[in-house]
Amino acid sequence: MKLGIVGLPNVGKSTLFNAITKAGAESANYPFCTIDPNVGVVAVPDERLSLLSALYHSAKTTPAVIEFVDIAGLVKGASKGEGLGNQFLSNIRETDAIIHVVRCFEDPNVIHVDGSVDPLRDIETINLELIFSDLDLLDRRIAKTRKLANNDKEAKAELELLRRLHDHLEENRLAIGFDAEDEEKNRFLDSLDLLTRKPVIYACNVAEDDVAADGADNAMVRQVREYAGENGSEAFVICAQIEQEISELPEEDKAEYLESMGMTESGLDKIVRASYSLLGLMSFLTAGETETRAWTIRIGTKAPQAAGKIHSDIERGFIKAEVVNYRDLLDCGSLSAAREKGLVRMEGKEYVMQDGDVVLFRFNV
Repeated sequence: MKLGIVGLPNVGKSTLFNAITKAGAESANYPFCTIDPNVGVVAVPDERLSLLSALYHSAKTTPAVIEFVDIAGLVKGASKGEGLGNQFLSNIRETDAIIHVVRCFEDPNVIHVDGSVDPLRDIETINLELIFSDLDLLDRRIAKTRKLANNDKEAKAELELLRRLHDHLEENRLAIGFDAEDEEKNRFLDSLDLLTRKPVIYACNVAEDDVAADGADNAMVRQVREYAGENGSEAFVICAQIEQEISELPEEDKAEYLESMGMTESGLDKIVRASYSLLGLMSFLTAGETETRAWTIRIGTKAPQAAGKIHSDIERGFIKAEVVNYRDLLDCGSLSAAREKGLVRMEGKEYVMQDGDVVLFRFNV
């Protein structure tokens, strides 16, 4: 999974990126301090892995990972080359979803690029630049398709769909809200890699005082949450400065620090939960003496396709999946004990994988 972190300059975007990836992107109180996209790969926190690894005395533990891309601060006119312009918009096209950091705190010492703090205006600024960039892409695609449409039924239908989408975007509406009518048309639109068709997670960056209450008393956070709900997005509260402090602590001190701040989870935990929920993802597990590992799949994936995440040969030669819930396995203390209690099942090709399944695939090639 690849997530792009975007936002206006000085909203806390690079500070958050630093905290969750420890990649050390430069962070400063002026626009465009991030002049190249920074990339960090982060392990997905998953307590189940460490517990299973301890049970099997695994030589290796491999978590699922998320790749974060910190994309330079966008401003009005970015789609036309203002600020650092189109080079950064192109980086967003390569991501699965967008984390949009929105400033929800007042601080006279931190400059706002538009002179005042207004989260909904800031969201609209970014959205308009994404829309303009998508319109530019569609204009080129329409011009190309128009040449083929006279003698090609498929091209004619494609042209009609592209024009309808173009009209939709010109009304300042995002492509993710466009009704393409059927699955095939939706797949075609997905192939265009439109920026405004990507799922969005809004990270409301608040002052320290608002974190413990999860932004409940912050009117700006309420605005963003309402906007996210209306647009099929996720929203959560973070304090980028606190996340930076957490990232600098030894692992053993982090839980105590979170508790002292009245927090039950870190920003990374929130991002993982929101992104998995928004993208419809989950993890199944494999465990043994050699390695315990988490594998990320879409909710609704059947056993053979899940096996294909490990190796295409396993999917091709799939026979059965030996499945046990991770909690049942831990409670029993071993796979053989779980078998004796009838908790291990043999599942076939139509089995739909469940979050937390521990699986041993049987195959023959």
